[in-house]
Amino acid sequence: MRLGYGGGVVARLSTSDAAFFHQEDTATPMYVGSLAILRRPRGGLSYEALLATVEQRLPQIPRYRQKVREVTLGLARPVWIDDPDFDITYHVRRSALPSPGSDAQLHDLISRLAGRPLDRGRPLWEMYLIEGLEGNRLGLYIKSHQALVNGMSAVEIGHVICDRSRRPATPVEDIWLPRGEPSDGQLMIDAVGDWLARPGHELQALRSTVADVVTNSGELAQLVRRAGDTVRNLARRNAPSSPLNTTVSRHRRFTVASGPLADYRLVHSRYDCDVNDVVLSVIAGALRNWLLSRGEPVPATLKIRAMAPTSVYPDADLESTGPGQAISEVAPFLVDLPVGEGNPVVRLSQIAHATESHSAAASLVDARTIVTLSGFPPPTLHAMGTRVATQFPPRQFNLLITNVPGPQSQMYVAGAKVLETYAVPPLLHDQVLAIGVTSYCGMLYFGINADRDAMSDVDVLPELLAEALDELLEAAK
Repeated sequence: MRLGYGGGVVARLSTSDAAFFHQEDTATPMYVGSLAILRRPRGGLSYEALLATVEQRLPQIPRYRQKVREVTLGLARPVWIDDPDFDITYHVRRSALPSPGSDAQLHDLISRLAGRPLDRGRPLWEMYLIEGLEGNRLGLYIKSHQALVNGMSAVEIGHVICDRSRRPATPVEDIWLPRGEPSDGQLMIDAVGDWLARPGHELQALRSTVADVVTNSGELAQLVRRAGDTVRNLARRNAPSSPLNTTVSRHRRFTVASGPLADYRLVHSRYDCDVNDVVLSVIAGALRNWLLSRGEPVPATLKIRAMAPTSVYPDADLESTGPGQAISEVAPFLVDLPVGEGNPVVRLSQIAHATESHSAAASLVDARTIVTLSGFPPPTLHAMGTRVATQFPPRQFNLLITNVPGPQSQMYVAGAKVLETYAVPPLLHDQVLAIGVTSYCGMLYFGINADRDAMSDVDVLPELLAEALDELLEAAK
């Protein structure tokens, strides 16, 4: 078995990574997930071929062979250490649906997998090759802990296992040998050394860890300053009350929707707005009709506040950016979706006006720009969007919507064509719905994750999204 050397240097978790690690509970596991639908290639895609592909790419993401080790008495933030017992077959797994498996059965399986926390005693990721899907297709579900993916020194594994060719270049063989695991005493000595070297910094980090929140950290202040007046003004008050905000259970329901990107661009051209404005307007229309279907009151002034992080790329050379480098910055963006407005064009106009005032709007990354980036960046961008959202208390927004651009050219995994790609975003505390939107190969793909108990009717959302888009298309034509 060929292994690549991963660096293996013991490194302390950043303040935000440590917060993700400690904030997690069994009801709200802090992961970022993705589901790819693959066309089974001629001769099939074997588990062994996928295993070899992942193994060859691990040198690009050395943290995927490291685990988290906590420091005695919590004297310092945990550290990343090489896993001396790393077993790739534990992380890359094989599953199957009763053939011919339907999309509904696939989504039910993803719901169960998404609700399970990751094993904290091992590297914090899992991958499932799902066989038996009807139509000569396969599913590939990936789940990585949010602390593992920061978009800078560590990207999501789905970023590096995709290729633009059915036959990728032969990887350079590299030998990985895990560094010896440090003793508790050594970790204590290192922690004391950090305290002596930077007492103020370590005290602040410890306070953040004990409190299990980062809302008072300097990182949040930097994010809010970057976001501009829109975020600052909205963040001063809590989000409106909504059925979307209640206690989250351990159980999930996952569903998907999709639509031609050309339809969204048609509306965008007709009303001179951003494609992202159209996406938010369609989601607002679907949420409006969802509330009405439940018999909820929907007054004209009703709003649902979304955290919709935006991808920006200021001051960088996109062509030279590699899969192990920073691929983007993601800025927070709080937007009030006017679900009480019955006119879809007015709804779009109000959202477009709100996004125009967002300070990052001038540097948004669109689908034509993102294709120049190496690898398949959407999973990493979704992870970064979730990371930004968790810097704010959940009570300041009703749901998370991540919308990231993907390549418009064909991608492959181990020679299998990627047909569709869906984000599986995590649920945050007291938020029973999260939506991840990805553009890829001329389509928009909506991954919709919900709490099974609070949103048992989440399966109606794909139809409601289609209806909301049809309303805008009719108006545009």
